Amino acid sequence: MFTALTDREILLELEPVAERHLNEHLRHAENWNPHDYVPWDEGRNFAAMGGIDWEPEQSSLSEVARAAMVTNLLTEDNLPSYHREITDTLGMDGAWGTWVGRWTAEENRHAIVMRDYLVVTRAVDPVALESARMAHMTTGISSPEQISQFLSGVAYVTLQELATRISHRNTGIACAEPVAERMLSRIATDENLHMIFYRRIGSAALDLTPDQMLRAITDVVTRFQMPGLTQPGFRRNAVLLAKNGIYDLRQHLDSVLRPVLRTWRVFDRTDLSGEGERAREELHAYLEDLEVKARRFEEQRDRALARAAAAVG
Repeated sequence: MFTALTDREILLELEPVAERHLNEHLRHAENWNPHDYVPWDEGRNFAAMGGIDWEPEQSSLSEVARAAMVTNLLTEDNLPSYHREITDTLGMDGAWGTWVGRWTAEENRHAIVMRDYLVVTRAVDPVALESARMAHMTTGISSPEQISQFLSGVAYVTLQELATRISHRNTGIACAEPVAERMLSRIATDENLHMIFYRRIGSAALDLTPDQMLRAITDVVTRFQMPGLTQPGFRRNAVLLAKNGIYDLRQHLDSVLRPVLRTWRVFDRTDLSGEGERAREELHAYLEDLEVKARRFEEQRDRALARAAAAVG
């Protein structure tokens, strides 16, 4: 009869795996300085103008690029909440604690450099940005009740880190500005390394307790929400970004869910029992439905773009 492992038992079993992949991460991670990615001369130019109030004309970014940058920054701003959640999930002992500290320090650079860039270049209203930061961080995030905090947490952060990488990289392209693109490419590289660490832990968890992990993966995939959900204006901005190819349903399905599930060999495993099989069937049905929704979204977006082009013509 199948006996579920506790989070504590899973953490102890997988700590050697975490230590190995932590060392691998440290070998590949590149230390960088946020101040090296900020055009400080632009800040001095604005200061010479007498510190005038912000006007949209001061920004060289499009509406889409500004919305994407603010959404991404506010998401990164919530690091204290993420640190709390990941500490509750992984603990602060041994290799797990070392990873939590390293991950937090690396993630903190992202908010630092993005805010400096936006304020120095006057790309967004700094007063409105600070108000949004205060509101978002005060709300924070919290994890829903889950059958295994560890397994669900690993599944979620694997998908979330990859989604964030894609959003940052596409935002850099949308900015059409070399400094911003270089900065966001640097951040995306960090996010990819973080994803790889969590994805490897997920693979080990699947080998250790496949039925439990499959249930956790299915629960996370079918309820997935980006961590910026509670920030001011998130839903409006999410729609705007989806319409403009920053992060949409097709990317979520084809560039996040399917690649990770393929790496985890979710649909190739032969070590599942009844609960794992049921979870896998549920996951398969969800992905089929998501494919239909993604196709419908693309068709609607294409029609809207065609109407807009015809109106301009």
